Amino acid sequence: MSSFVPLSFEELQRGHCHHMTEDDALAPEEIAAQLQAVPKWQFQSGALRRTFSFGNYYETMAFVNALAWIAHKQDHHPELTVTYNRVAVAFDTHSAKGISQNDFVCAARADAVYGS
Repeated sequence: MSSFVPLSFEELQRGHCHHMTEDDALAPEEIAAQLQAVPKWQFQSGALRRTFSFGNYYETMAFVNALAWIAHKQDHHPELTVTYNRVAVAFDTHSAKGISQNDFVCAARADAVYGS
């Protein structure tokens, strides 16, 4: 039986990324449970994914810069696809060879920035 307990959005947002190994990869049922805290994200093609929309290029780039700051502080870097008014974000944990709690921490932080 797994000892995994999903964290709330607030707990994820306050969380910090840590070095992960393959032992830290979340199982599919753990990913599904943790997605409830960040419901606008999807687990797709091996990554947590979400597309954010903006009114103009300036807002898009401001969000990208905020994500860059988060990624730098957490030492956990997403794959970004940037267009005029959209940013597609994908998080996965290479060292875990899957999804880890780090991906959810950064997803919650991205959601918090987008909502502010």
